[in-house]
Order: sequence, then structure tokens, then C-alpha cells
Amino acid sequence: MKSYSLDLRSKIVTAHLVEKMSIRSVASRFGVTKSLVQKLVKQQQIEGNLLPKKRGKPRFSHLTNAEVEVRALVAEYPDATLIELSELLLQRTGNSVSQTALCRYLQKLGLNRKKKHGTVAKLEQKECKS
Repeated sequence: MKSYSLDLRSKIVTAHLVEKMSIRSVASRFGVTKSLVQKLVKQQQIEGNLLPKKRGKPRFSHLTNAEVEVRALVAEYPDATLIELSELLLQRTGNSVSQTALCRYLQKLGLNRKKKHGTVAKLEQKECKS
């Protein structure tokens, strides 16, 4: 959904309520849909403001206060995969966390889990050929 400035919202509602323009002509004048004009007028009448509404539900994460536990797990199991870390965190804290959430949290903490398996294998192949 497109976001409109508070100034434009105000002009749209003013055109309809004060200037007594029809909803269709206001929509045409400002290049917006008829339904937007209707929604803004209704919001002004009910709520008394034209501020954009907050969307989406607040997100909760079990990782919010788990920095100490996560850092301890990474230090204790430096070669653990995300799946293993997720399972270990579940055992320690009782909170289930997705691999994606754990990956993002590790990146946020600066603890990258990316491993370079290809270079090790290539070095072993070169040693075998010699």
C-alpha cells in the first residue's frame, strides 16, 4: 500500500469536507482512489486525525534477552550448525527458535556461521595429486 504524506491527506479531507467537493472529484483532483478518500474522511470523523495507522502485529522473539546463552553456545560449540545450535538453545532455555531467526541474531551479534568447506576439500585434493 502506498504511503501518503500527512499534508496530502489533510488536503484530500479538506477538499471534501470544507470545499464540499464530491468524493469522485476529490479522487480525480488528487490522483487517488475513491476508496482512499472515503477511508480518510471516515478516519477524520471517527478518530479526529489523519495519522497513518500502524500495520502488522508486534513480533516477539525468544532471542530478545538470550545474548548470553547464544554467545556461550557458540563459544562452547564453535563448529555447530544452525540446526544444532537451535536444538541446543531449546535444551538450555526451553524456547524453540527457527534457524532463520537464529542466523539473523548471530549476524546481529557479529557471530557469522558461514563456513568455507570448499577450500578445505580443494587443498586435500591437491595434496593427493602430488
